[in-house]
Amino acid sequence: MELRVLRYFLTVAREGNITGAANLLHITQPTLSRQLKDLEQELGTKLFNRSSHSIILTNEGMLLRKRAEEIIYLVDKLEAEFSSMEETISGDIYIGGGETDAMKQVARVAKDLQLKYPSIRFHLYSGNEDDVTERLDRGLLDFGILIQPANISKYNYINIPAKDVWGVIMKNDSPLAFKESIQAADLLHVPLICSQQVLKETFSKNEFADWFGEDFNTLNIVSTYNLAYNASIMVKEGIGYAITLDKIVDTSSNSNLCFLPLEPRLESGLSIVWKKHQVFSTAADKFLKEIQEKLSC
Repeated sequence: MELRVLRYFLTVAREGNITGAANLLHITQPTLSRQLKDLEQELGTKLFNRSSHSIILTNEGMLLRKRAEEIIYLVDKLEAEFSSMEETISGDIYIGGGETDAMKQVARVAKDLQLKYPSIRFHLYSGNEDDVTERLDRGLLDFGILIQPANISKYNYINIPAKDVWGVIMKNDSPLAFKESIQAADLLHVPLICSQQVLKETFSKNEFADWFGEDFNTLNIVSTYNLAYNASIMVKEGIGYAITLDKIVDTSSNSNLCFLPLEPRLESGLSIVWKKHQVFSTAADKFLKEIQEKLSC
């Protein structure tokens, strides 16, 4: 299977028709059609349902599209890494993580590195622990920022000298907004909006369940989210109270939302992780050395 043919396939999948794809690729329509038929024969499966004006991917075609995008992404990343191994330090650094105020520390390191090497570029991917570690393991990310507790046993890591504080986002005119902090009893009979990560990890590892106590299973969870910004919209519309981390939603004086910490205080540490025995690009290696120097102090 040739990379050139995979690129042809992806172009056809994006365009939805042979004619448009052939024009973009600067090849004839019969040549492109023959390449696709050869690919189907090579794989032994039908990739497209064809009509007179368009083509639609089969289930097998959708799977190939996903894998082909990953393959092309890795090839382009590898080529960029080798091209950066020149006298001038350049290249791309891929970092994944959840929403956290600790990203400020990583951003400061990135800024210092970019001042030294202006040709270095950073690419950020937002996701929960499962998303980030999956992409790390597949080589799509160089580094991941994980909110503890997280399974970091198979990675090298540096603990970030910061703590994220858990609390509740609510409207300024909510009945609980007059309080200075939120206790477990306050959450017993109100609609809650929780992150999918909290439900999957923090709850299953009993961190929040221990904080909440014996009435944990009575929580009225009306919605889940994976981006705090979306949760804040739900709160603004009066759907419920969002359990989230501090400083990732606008609760300034210009906002109609406020944040109250949990009491007793509940905090989560953070780690920046990378695969053991990872061979980094020149740019990623420079970033690692910089972050080890700045965050290990």
